[in-house]
Amino acid sequence: MENRAAVLHAPHDVRTERRPVPEPGPDQVLVEIRAVGVCGSDVHYYEHGRIGKYVVRDPLVLGHEPSGVVVAHGPGAIRNPVGTRVALEPGVPCGRCRSCRAGRYNLCPDVSFFATPPIDGVFSTYAVIHEDFAHPIPDSISDAAGALLEPLSVGLWAVRKGGVQPGDRVLVTGAGPVGLLAAQVARLAGAAEVVVTDVNPNRLEAAERFGADHVVDVSTRQLGSSMDADVLLECSGSPQAVAAGLAALRSAGTAVLVGMGPASEATLPVQLIQNNEITLTGTFRYANTYPAAIALAASGRIDLDALVTGEYPLEDAEAALQAARTDPKVIKPIVLPQA
Repeated sequence: MENRAAVLHAPHDVRTERRPVPEPGPDQVLVEIRAVGVCGSDVHYYEHGRIGKYVVRDPLVLGHEPSGVVVAHGPGAIRNPVGTRVALEPGVPCGRCRSCRAGRYNLCPDVSFFATPPIDGVFSTYAVIHEDFAHPIPDSISDAAGALLEPLSVGLWAVRKGGVQPGDRVLVTGAGPVGLLAAQVARLAGAAEVVVTDVNPNRLEAAERFGADHVVDVSTRQLGSSMDADVLLECSGSPQAVAAGLAALRSAGTAVLVGMGPASEATLPVQLIQNNEITLTGTFRYANTYPAAIALAASGRIDLDALVTGEYPLEDAEAALQAARTDPKVIKPIVLPQA
């Protein structure tokens, strides 16, 4: 048994290294990692070595969207037999703090989250995790789709926070993987109309394939203030998209800020928010979403495999991290540590 990992040493410096196979502790399982999605945060660490207050000071294994197979148990771990295919929910909270006890474990201040310095991620052949966060997946979900249950969870959480209701008109700004998934979840929640905006024509074409009613290329056309949307799901992190999206909401509409842009602060149209009584909220990861995500993927109501635009062996993890910057048609690269 050999553990190989793609390790970020500095911006634009990823090296494949051999590391000890991790030992599962109490209530943990050892998982052979089969597939890992490349997230925008992985790319940001690769490009800049930091995201906000999280700085890569020591070598860091990237990757936090994994699926795999349970191969060993630590003391007390009993839920998933050896051989169980699982999707790993990448954040393990403390379970004791106020947020955890209220069910908001995504806000736990002591959460251990893969690929968030100093916690190593799962661009590796093996990883350990608490058994409660290794969710069994059926054979109808592929390894790659199991990895993409993580961004689907982000989309699910956004739609829940937005309170999307049957008949709503939903505006999704940003057609990256999370935006594309949020748009599909909004439709499943009963939205009567889903409009998706982006500056990348290839991603807008993907949005249409995935069921968007209308798409808007905001690099060539203004969104305008007449859309009268009930809910805004802002998935780009662009300050311009935030401003345009808020202006497109009806009075008493709801705006959910999902995307994280390069700026830690942004100017908001406070008077517009006040005068129109807009409800404005953010999202931070997700909580209690994996069962629903698994059910949607297993039923075929959401096709996660259709998001995959490239598969890379572990030794080519750096190419996977560069893919979206070099090819505008890329949606979601997948790293296959066992390839």
